[in-house]
Amino acid sequence: MFTGIIEELGQIRRIAMQGNSGQIAIQAQKVLEGTQIGDSIAVNGICLTVVSLQKDGFVADVMAETFRRSSLGQGKPGTWVNLERAMPAMGRFGGHLVSGHIDGTGVIRSSRREENAVWVTIEAGAEILRLIVEKGSIAIDGISLTVAAAGEDWFQVSVIPHTGEETTLLRKRPGELVNLENDVVGKYVERLLGLSEKNDNTGRSGGLTMEFLEECGI
Repeated sequence: MFTGIIEELGQIRRIAMQGNSGQIAIQAQKVLEGTQIGDSIAVNGICLTVVSLQKDGFVADVMAETFRRSSLGQGKPGTWVNLERAMPAMGRFGGHLVSGHIDGTGVIRSSRREENAVWVTIEAGAEILRLIVEKGSIAIDGISLTVAAAGEDWFQVSVIPHTGEETTLLRKRPGELVNLENDVVGKYVERLLGLSEKNDNTGRSGGLTMEFLEECGI
């Protein structure tokens, strides 16, 4: 589990593909402190398992599903990435619950400055936007941010100077992809209340109904 508070910027050294999967090597410093093989590090919001450690970097395996769901496959040597170690049990919870499991990607549509902040507009699909609410949480490339506004096919966040300096978001240009992870609490609520268009694996369409409430004495 992560919090979306980025610890440092790393750089991709190489991505070695083997079919549709592969390995990624990341140059880093701070996130190596206390890290052991088998630990998790979020790379642009993607939870990856460390399989090799060096003095100034680490290597992680990347499955085909991760390449399909995220922007990681578009990375190349020198690309900057946001890095965060998994949150320790006694650590400070500075952002929001971030699982490191990417729901999909969005496209940066535009950015504009308003005094000390920068508004970033991101275009996304319906499967992402249905779980986005104004003033709710969203992880963009692993960064815990607050949704400032939302429309039919877009949402906006407002980025303060510190976040802009310590992450990759404001380095990206219109048309570039970002990884998106919806608030995990919202996903579980959607599932439990049967609000999703998908049925459960029993073939029944779940849902909070009057019959269910009556059965439970509510």
